[in-house]
Parts: sequence; C-alpha cells; structure tokens
Amino acid sequence: MFARFLVILLILDSIVLVAAILLQSGKGGGLAASFGGASSSADALLGTRQAGNLLTKASWWAGGIFILLAFILQVASSRGRAPTSVLDQAVAVPPPAPTAPATQGGASQSVVPLQSAPAPATPAPATPAPAKP
Repeated sequence: MFARFLVILLILDSIVLVAAILLQSGKGGGLAASFGGASSSADALLGTRQAGNLLTKASWWAGGIFILLAFILQVASSRGRAPTSVLDQAVAVPPPAPTAPATQGGASQSVVPLQSAPAPATPAPATPAPAKP
C-alpha cells in the first residue's frame, strides 16, 4: 500500500519535472560558447551566475524529489524478499491412498487388491495304468 503511494508520487513528480524542463527557455551559450561560438568573453568561459526563476527552482526540486523517491522505492523493494534457492523448497509427497473400505448405500464392500489372479492348477496328465500279465 505504501509502495503504491510512493509510485504514484514518483509518476506525478516525473510529470512535473518534464513540464518544468520543457517550459524553460533556452539559456544559449552552452559548451559551444566556451570555444568561441556565441560569445568569447571571460564571463562566458566561467559562466555567469543568473538568478534562478521559478521554473529552474521547480526543476531542481522535482529532480531531487524524483531521485529521493526512486532511492526509497529501491531500498523498500530489496528488503521485502530474500534470495531463495529452488533446492531449498521441500519436495511435495503425494498423500497415501485411503485404506478404509469403500461403502455404497450403507453396506460395506470388501476391497480387492489389484493383483493378477493366480493361475489355476492344471491336473497332471492321466497316465495309463500298467497292464497286468
């Protein structure tokens, strides 16, 4: 529940951050100005300190909050579960078959094991009686 709230805050903060960055006007200069592109004065090499307007402050705050929320969510997600191995899980043993006799309509029936029936005894071949002389 708490993590969902933080994720929603992170999404809202990212929307504010994108809007604050895209609404800012270009400052000009940049790295190209340092090498004689736009202006090559001594102030351009070291950079001039400009007063931060509302959008600049908003982008810094939104960026800081974004990093803080992302860090908190990362720490919270790693504490919830420990690494487990497949070998640690117990092997499920199937339950033994019931040994009680099955009943139908209140009368008990005998349980017959599922084994092959013994072969019937075959009588020995009749031998003729010896003849008497």
